[in-house]
Amino acid sequence: MKIGREEEMMSLEENKGLMSSQENKELSKKEAKELKKEQKRLEKAEKKQNKTKMEPAKKKKIIRRSILGGVAGVIILFILISSISAANAKPIVYTAQVTRGDIEQTLSTSGTVTAGEVKTYFAPVSVKIGKVGVTAGETVSKGEAVITYEEAALADEKKTAELKLKANDGNLNNYMQKNNESLGDLGEARVNLEVLEQQITDIDNYIKELQRKVDDKKAALAYEGSLLQISIIDWSDKMDSDEYENLQKLAELNRYEQTNNAEIRAWQDEISKYTEMLNNCKEYKAEMKSQKSSSENTKLTAGGKDEVEANAEMQNISMQRTLDSIIEVEGGVLAEFSGVVTEMNVVEGETPVVGSTLFKLESTEDVKVTIPVTKYDLEKLSIGQKAVVTIAGNKYDGEVSKIDKMATKNQSGAAVVNADIKILNPDESIFLGVEAKIAIHTAKAQQVLLAPGNAVNTDVEGEFVYVIENGLVIRKAVQTGISSGMNVEITEGLAEGDEIVTETTPGMTEGMAVTAIPEQ
Repeated sequence: MKIGREEEMMSLEENKGLMSSQENKELSKKEAKELKKEQKRLEKAEKKQNKTKMEPAKKKKIIRRSILGGVAGVIILFILISSISAANAKPIVYTAQVTRGDIEQTLSTSGTVTAGEVKTYFAPVSVKIGKVGVTAGETVSKGEAVITYEEAALADEKKTAELKLKANDGNLNNYMQKNNESLGDLGEARVNLEVLEQQITDIDNYIKELQRKVDDKKAALAYEGSLLQISIIDWSDKMDSDEYENLQKLAELNRYEQTNNAEIRAWQDEISKYTEMLNNCKEYKAEMKSQKSSSENTKLTAGGKDEVEANAEMQNISMQRTLDSIIEVEGGVLAEFSGVVTEMNVVEGETPVVGSTLFKLESTEDVKVTIPVTKYDLEKLSIGQKAVVTIAGNKYDGEVSKIDKMATKNQSGAAVVNADIKILNPDESIFLGVEAKIAIHTAKAQQVLLAPGNAVNTDVEGEFVYVIENGLVIRKAVQTGISSGMNVEITEGLAEGDEIVTETTPGMTEGMAVTAIPEQ
């Protein structure tokens, strides 16, 4: 009997111990209530056994049932607590701290090595080719003769050009001597006619303005006289009044002014003077027109002066250009810079047509890499940014030298903008047309707040991170700056040491209790 009671008491104590554990603290009110009911039932059974005397067999049976019931209750409670604990377990999240340090943003891409300077050489003269020094694909140095002309043929062409230039100059000088006198008269007439045209226009406008003043003044006096006559009629029944006499005097004075007004007379005198001046200008203009016509008719040609001068000048330009070109290639067609001859279009003994293509030279001193830039990287790029160019395992210093102002379509149909990376230290190991890897240093910041790039999220409201505070998930809006491969600069929203979630889960919400585990 004692043993059964002790065992039942032990079950009761175990239940109480379970209730005091950390897991029982997380039970809901309903579950706690069920546990309390079970405890009260056991306590009542114990009291009943103490008060009632039973037969030994019956007591054993009751004790056995109590022990079995207690054990079953413990098992049930254990299962219930385990289920509730599993259901209320905190989700695990991985975190990192906001740190302070340096960050550099790099844009990595690839492109094709091309010459920054390309020149196509055209035949300046139609002279027989003497020697072709290189073939397509070979390199030449600056100042090296790529093509030479046959010396005798080039000398003949030079002499012909000199004679043509001299003959053209002689013809023009002869024409100018015969026309000197006519040119003097013609120049005088042209200048005077231009001045006379303006003078005639100005005088005519001034006369019209004076006449307008005379007409306006006469009209004003006539209107004033009409008003006076109306007033006289109104006072005609009071002819003896002072007012009537005054009106009569004013009317008389008005009539005098209409025919003898000083301003009108002055304007009319001025009109007469400027009318005479206008007539003189018109007569002089007629004389200048006659002189102009006469000087034009006395020229050696019937009005072909401008054409002759233009033709003579064009011939001079053409002959001088031919002569200069001949002189320039007397030592051969020279490479203006060191590079690769990528096209050769003539052979020895050929006489090329003037303007036809001789060869194409692409520089190995001015070298660039052209890269396609997407709209996502375009805002990071600017002229002058430094870059590292890798060609066939060799690294070179580079610089962004050009960004196109229009987009093109790449092979995938996406819009890209081409940019040029100038190689600052090219050498003989560079090959045109090969692929090069580019790493552009687009931005750099020192001692700024840094966070892992995968911790920053974006939605319609902007950028944000999840911060762990007192075991709870807190959403914080942030502003970011530049980013590297791993980290991103935080310019606003976080402080150094903040613990942030590096990997979010679909069910993560603000206010959620979690278990934070720092990333290794």
